[in-house]
Amino acid sequence: MLDTHCRKYIQPLIGLGADIAIKLGLDANRVTIIAMLVGVLSGILTALDLNIAGILMLWISGYLDAVDGTIARKTKSSSPFGTVMDITFDRIVEGSVIIGVAYKYSQFSFISLVLAVSIIISMTIFLTTGPLAENKGEKTFYYQAGLAERTEGFVMLSLMILLRERAEVVINIFSGVVLFTAGQRFIEAKKILSKDL
Repeated sequence: MLDTHCRKYIQPLIGLGADIAIKLGLDANRVTIIAMLVGVLSGILTALDLNIAGILMLWISGYLDAVDGTIARKTKSSSPFGTVMDITFDRIVEGSVIIGVAYKYSQFSFISLVLAVSIIISMTIFLTTGPLAENKGEKTFYYQAGLAERTEGFVMLSLMILLRERAEVVINIFSGVVLFTAGQRFIEAKKILSKDL
């Protein structure tokens, strides 16, 4: 939701990062890889109980994840494989933080697993609808907006890290929000694709 409605306000800052990366000779795919590595570091730092550093790395990763797409558009270098990398590496980052939290607080292992499965369900709908729907945006795939998008996920992951042993409520709320988003996307997919039935 925040990504869809607030991106225009932070796009100048993302554009600045893209311009700097381009001047440094970094293409979109390299920035995607750097974003993923920084995000995985976030999960490792979380597991090591270095929570503030973990949150900082998570948000740097998220910023770079936005920068890579802007680089691709500015340099007209968007590619199907770049899209695959971007979406796959986003899940690796989320998974790293979830694993970091579950590792550090074993009492959250089961609900962390429920969260991971919720993300799998929502992303399955997102990824199967995309290729079947007409591409209507500047991205290389059809983008289904929803209650839980990347920024909301980062806020929830940050709260999971920050609240430490009290993170159970956040994890459960995050799972509920992701499943609600999956429902939104499923209903939207039915509307978009019903003409093919």
